[in-house]
Amino acid sequence: FVELLSPARESIINALMWEICKNSTDAAAEFDRTMKFVASVIETLEASDQNEAFGSWTTVSGVRGRVRRGPVGVTMMLAPFNYPLNEMYAMMIPALLMGNVIVLKLPAVGGLAHILTVDALEKAFPAGVINFVTGAGRKTMGPIMKTGLVDCLGFIGGAKATDALIVQHPQPHRLKVFSQLEGKNIAIVLPDADLEVAAAQIVLGSLTYNGQRCTACKLIMAHDSVAEALLEKLVARIDALKKGLPWEGATITPLPEPAKPDYLESVLDDAVGKGAKVVNAGAGGGSRAGALFTPAVVYPVTSEMRLFSEEQFGPVVPMAKFSDMAEVDAAVRASWNGQQAAIFTTSAAKAAPLVDMLSTVVGRININSQCSRGPDVFPFSGRRSSAMGTMSVTEALRAFSVETIVAFPDCEINRQVAEGMETEAKFLQPIQQPAGRS
Repeated sequence: FVELLSPARESIINALMWEICKNSTDAAAEFDRTMKFVASVIETLEASDQNEAFGSWTTVSGVRGRVRRGPVGVTMMLAPFNYPLNEMYAMMIPALLMGNVIVLKLPAVGGLAHILTVDALEKAFPAGVINFVTGAGRKTMGPIMKTGLVDCLGFIGGAKATDALIVQHPQPHRLKVFSQLEGKNIAIVLPDADLEVAAAQIVLGSLTYNGQRCTACKLIMAHDSVAEALLEKLVARIDALKKGLPWEGATITPLPEPAKPDYLESVLDDAVGKGAKVVNAGAGGGSRAGALFTPAVVYPVTSEMRLFSEEQFGPVVPMAKFSDMAEVDAAVRASWNGQQAAIFTTSAAKAAPLVDMLSTVVGRININSQCSRGPDVFPFSGRRSSAMGTMSVTEALRAFSVETIVAFPDCEINRQVAEGMETEAKFLQPIQQPAGRS
């Protein structure tokens, strides 16, 4: 499949630029990262018999058994618009390799990249293994779920939409769910932080692909002793970002969701109405030219403002300040977010209590770095309303499979039957790719 898809690389990159306004560098990186992920998943699967507990015949208390992973069944997947290829293939390829049948709902925005994979999919897989569904999600996904024929749901998007789908299954207890959902990732800047490092990483984390990432930094809490200095550095870096079209080398590009600029203006109005300022308004922060929205830095944000708790998913950078760590603790514990946090400090002693607190709340704690998903071999997990399941090269194979054991009382005749089954039953045969395919 990878070999068949490779000739479409440039067409897919162009589709990502034209349809979802992803800049040329990020669009190319998405395709290349996806292909590397696929290769890593295949390599992991091929080694699974050696790495799986009881992956070879083992006798325990007189019972001999061997574990292989089998498919869950019909798997419905919903692709996001922001990383339509990478995030979907991080679910779909492991699910396919484990033997599942895929029903893939294409995003209303971002679907062109998937259309360009049709020829490779048709040549690589039997008919009916991968099925595309187009149209409005609310009109198409609910009726499919209500049939009760869906065994597994793979969803990347919002928690409310996930809940709405799950409850439409006539037997929700039997629906296996894998989801990567929203994040309101927080960057905590302590008094001793290197502010140049903090500013550089926060800008990357907040505004890469216009902040349209679940892993984006969506709230900054800076100690009041360094808040003003950090704010100055953030504004300088953000105002220097190039704005324009994706193929022009711009960092800030138009927003593909038609309703997003209006939403962003509404949260800015709410914050300003409650006492905050768009501190870079003089440089155009918060202004719009069609779908191009100039990043807005908002300060000081307080817990009464929507920007403190809502996931803005766009180029708005809200910053709050704190004087006591209890304020940070309260904000983190009150949040629905369970994905990530970033700590900026040069002190192990000051970082340690935060790590202890955050380790019960989020799935990843970043030290002096933006929030991110990679490398893909690392687990990408979450708590609360941010995830159900862990995404990684290894964990995705587990998420879309079920441990299945073949077992028997250990005696010579049963061993002979088992040896014969290994050559006859496809489920027990060695994992290998068909000749000439990848």
